[in-house]
Amino acid sequence: MTSGSDSPQRFSQADLGNALAQCAGYAAAGPWGSPATLFALVPTAVLARQAPELIDPDDDSALSPVVQESGDADLESLLTRVSWPDAVVGCAVVTEITVLPPDAESTLDEAFEPLLADPEAADAAARDAALAHPDRRQARLIAGVLRTGQRVALLSLRARDGEDQSVESDLRTHPTLAPNVLDALAATF
Repeated sequence: MTSGSDSPQRFSQADLGNALAQCAGYAAAGPWGSPATLFALVPTAVLARQAPELIDPDDDSALSPVVQESGDADLESLLTRVSWPDAVVGCAVVTEITVLPPDAESTLDEAFEPLLADPEAADAAARDAALAHPDRRQARLIAGVLRTGQRVALLSLRARDGEDQSVESDLRTHPTLAPNVLDALAATF
């Protein structure tokens, strides 16, 4: 990160990833089945000046996630309405999803292909098929973007019965993970 009083701050992909890990930690402290959580990503230095009581004096992270109250709004409608002040340099969301193995694609295709003329029915059928799949996994998707274009999505799988709970702290990523969610977050700027 470079900073100067006359130049805009630049944050790295690593800064974004560290902020998303903090968002994941916040979500992990809550129960599974929680609603999606939206975060503003604010430079820690700005937050320390404006609200020092919110910052640990030893916090050396470049970005600090700030939880946004979203009420009962679903994620899609929330992202179409949110706007950010200039001090917010990025945003992130943590939401629960169902993950299927790659070979499950044929099962989903069979469920929704007959319904393609009705997108809502096709989505519902695909969702029902995913929830009924024997190899499904619950996961938390942690996705974030910066105003400057950096984007990262992480995945935390829920531990299965009898599985070591530490699996939930393993964060995974892939370049093609959650492009639509990342696009929706970027559109809030």
